[in-house]
Amino acid sequence: MFEKLFKLEENHTNVRTEIVAGLTTFMTMVYILAVNPSILTAAPGLENAGGSILFATAIASTIGCVAMAFLANKPFALSAGLGLNAYFAYTVCGAMGFSWQVALTAVFVEGLIFIALSLTNVRQAIFNAIPHQLKVAVSVGIGLFITFIGLQNAGVIVNNESTLVGLFSVKDAITEATFRTVAVPSLIALVGVIIIAWLLVKGVKGYMLIGILATWAIGIVCELLGLYVPNPEIGAYSVIPTSFIAFPDLSVSTILKFDFGFVATHFLDFLVVVFAFLFVDIFDTLGTVIGCATKANMLDENGKLPGIKQILLADAIATTAGAALGTSTVTTFVESSSGISEGGRTGLTALTTGLLFLVSIILSPLFLTIPSFATAPALIVVGFLMMQQVKNVDWDDMATSIPCFVCIVMMGLSYSISDGIAFGIISHVAITLLLGRGKENSTLLYILAILFVLKYFLI
Repeated sequence: MFEKLFKLEENHTNVRTEIVAGLTTFMTMVYILAVNPSILTAAPGLENAGGSILFATAIASTIGCVAMAFLANKPFALSAGLGLNAYFAYTVCGAMGFSWQVALTAVFVEGLIFIALSLTNVRQAIFNAIPHQLKVAVSVGIGLFITFIGLQNAGVIVNNESTLVGLFSVKDAITEATFRTVAVPSLIALVGVIIIAWLLVKGVKGYMLIGILATWAIGIVCELLGLYVPNPEIGAYSVIPTSFIAFPDLSVSTILKFDFGFVATHFLDFLVVVFAFLFVDIFDTLGTVIGCATKANMLDENGKLPGIKQILLADAIATTAGAALGTSTVTTFVESSSGISEGGRTGLTALTTGLLFLVSIILSPLFLTIPSFATAPALIVVGFLMMQQVKNVDWDDMATSIPCFVCIVMMGLSYSISDGIAFGIISHVAITLLLGRGKENSTLLYILAILFVLKYFLI
């Protein structure tokens, strides 16, 4: 049955590999079930809606993954996008003063526009307009980006008032008596990196998943021995499950809570919000798909991705469904690359992840106990694997390699996939024009460059 549905043999994979890949992807992104409610409940009116948001996040993730599995047969998983949820809560509902119902309406409209753009090949055309060398750079940039996320989640890279970021200090942790709360998880994460790297070099099947579980197990042992002491006030939670089954509180409903009346009376204001969601989501999704597809060797010789239309349609359906359920924009997750690194190549990987999100509704106490220091090592190693694509950048042609460099650096340092793509495209167009090589660029690429420039001045 699975062979017929997902063409496993044609994609050089099997059921076991796909299921392990799906489980690995889920393990590296299950944190969103805790993070998304914590961010969206900052929006006025949603303070007590955490259970409903968790429910909406899990169901929307399932819908997105199932759509990806059966429409596109690709191993990409989806859930509520970080950054977009912060824009929803802190900017649209906070600084701009719109209600959360208006914000959900904007996400819903964005999803409908996405569906239309996907069906009319506009998003596919944008994907194909990005030069092949920049697509390679996007994969490398995502590698840098996801490594940075992993190091942050591990507590290895921390805030620094002088240099913005810096290395955590074991000495300071000892001095401040936070060694067992702050430093131990970071040290466990570094051990986890070594474990996963060792398993990778040894060619062990399921190395990523084994590494996550092993790191979690080390954390449990450390907590039992008193070497790790949780402190929820600073975000250091217990890693030992105290319960396994619980259903989220749905007393504050977010389902179908739209406010189309506001659209009629404040159309231009509403349009600005929709455009902001739309713009960021388009290029975050395209960047993630490019990076993951490059890692999985799915791009053809012309840098195009077969089935891109179905991939983007699945993403658009997930966004629309998520808004109807009550969560911010659902998008393709960069953590999909962890499952791809485990050998996931078909929709069975995405289906497995989606079903696990469905199960997580009642098993959330178990899954939410997985510590970030256990999944962080997987992200760091995935970053290493994705950055290997840097060898495919043509560094001898500086007219194209400089924009690639800009794209890679900005993606990591700006903490944004879409901004990395934006700076890459703008610099590529500017340099090729100045060199008299403007004919190499498509008309759509010029339009994208202009839109990116306008975005930074107008939004």
